Amino acid sequence: MSPERPNPRRLGFIGLGQMGGPMAANVAAAGFDLLCFDQAGTLDRVPPGATAAGSAQEVFAGTDTILLSLPDGAATLSVVDELVAAGERRVTTVVDLSTVGPAVASEAAARLAPAGVAYVDGPVSGGAAGARAATISLMFGGPDEVLAAHRDVLESFTGNVFHVGLRPGQGQTMKLLNNFLSATALVATSEALACGLSHGLAMETMLDVLNASTGRNSATVDKFPNRVLTGTFDAGFRTALMAKDLRLYVDAVEGAGTHGGVGSAVSGMWQRADDALPGSDFTRIWQFVQRSEESTWPPTR
Repeated sequence: MSPERPNPRRLGFIGLGQMGGPMAANVAAAGFDLLCFDQAGTLDRVPPGATAAGSAQEVFAGTDTILLSLPDGAATLSVVDELVAAGERRVTTVVDLSTVGPAVASEAAARLAPAGVAYVDGPVSGGAAGARAATISLMFGGPDEVLAAHRDVLESFTGNVFHVGLRPGQGQTMKLLNNFLSATALVATSEALACGLSHGLAMETMLDVLNASTGRNSATVDKFPNRVLTGTFDAGFRTALMAKDLRLYVDAVEGAGTHGGVGSAVSGMWQRADDALPGSDFTRIWQFVQRSEESTWPPTR
């Protein structure tokens, strides 16, 4: 680490995928001492300035805090169980940047507590482009003192750190609420624009009107102008991940006993889109909504 940083410590980063890779790169670029591992192949993914570990065990033994960026709850719990069983362990804190849902976050914290390891959650929002630009938002669930000790690290790869609650899982809940609203905006905008096209309206005109009116949302401002109209469909977030997040949202609603009619309907639409468009970018929900007997299906990916 650079000499001006207080309390030198070594950080670990597990999971160098589409989000984890650029987040780890920003941590390393900020001058932190970073040891990275990815089960899919670390040497090809480790960012400049970081060190590649040969195994997760090496990260457990050689770092004080581990940042996780993993695809789902099963992957997080697998790493947690490995950490608990590790013969040599230096780690005292795990910060989970993944979207795993509040139930898994609570379970991970419970499994790590007897080993003397604190688990906090900090899921992020902003997509791969935001991860590269260090503008993503992070929703932190955990004690004040853990956030204070890691704020400089978190701010090295985010634009906003929100302390949403004192216990693990509250960050997950906030992330699921956000993704539910984002997913609803995108699928509802797709439905509305498909209707407009069928009535002879131009998409560019509809977007101009919506963005100057009360229908304005993240899909009309960003997804459609920058990903759909351009034909790039490159938001950097897979339909499968959105479908997974919406399943977690529905589970959270059911667990809380709050109203979930809209969530169930939106989640069902995304599950069907994922089945129809495996491996797709989530902005291709537009093509799923737009399909008709006259159109070619499935569209070229």
